Amino acid sequence: MNREKVLESIKANVENQNMVKHMLATEAIMRALARRLGEDEEEWGLTGLLHDIDVELTKGDMSVHSKLGADLTRELGASETMAHAILCHNERHGVSRETKLDKALFCADPLTGLITAAALVRPDKKLAGLEASSVIKKSKQKSFAAGANREHIATCSEIGLEFGEFIELGVAAMQGIAEELGL
Repeated sequence: MNREKVLESIKANVENQNMVKHMLATEAIMRALARRLGEDEEEWGLTGLLHDIDVELTKGDMSVHSKLGADLTRELGASETMAHAILCHNERHGVSRETKLDKALFCADPLTGLITAAALVRPDKKLAGLEASSVIKKSKQKSFAAGANREHIATCSEIGLEFGEFIELGVAAMQGIAEELGL
């Protein structure tokens, strides 16, 4: 599996550029997590990049989303471990999160939305000056980035990270690709 081939497939299946940016942000956070936890950075990054490849094909139908995604990633050459993580990131299917990869994707996915929202309320709408402490403070407001499930983000404890530490890692990871994200 190579990243270029994965990006081609994403471009063929996902038109919404904000969704593509979300997938790129998830990839960045997953790569940072892999480095922190001593895991395979390529495998983890590509899993993050691919996790929502089917969202437009399934028209947002959560009862199907990620089942098709897991199948599409297998066709692209993903390992069964990667496909399982993609399948279980949608808890609607009732597939348990067993591996660190499964658990990492589950908590990284909603974190991108929280960080993006925190950047977008800044006067410059940029990630560059965003502090993790600001994201943590905003995360306590239930109405702020309401779609970013705090309970899912907090499952970072299952991979050995504290909430604040995870936010810090996520902010730094996304700042590293800020240009690609348009932030």
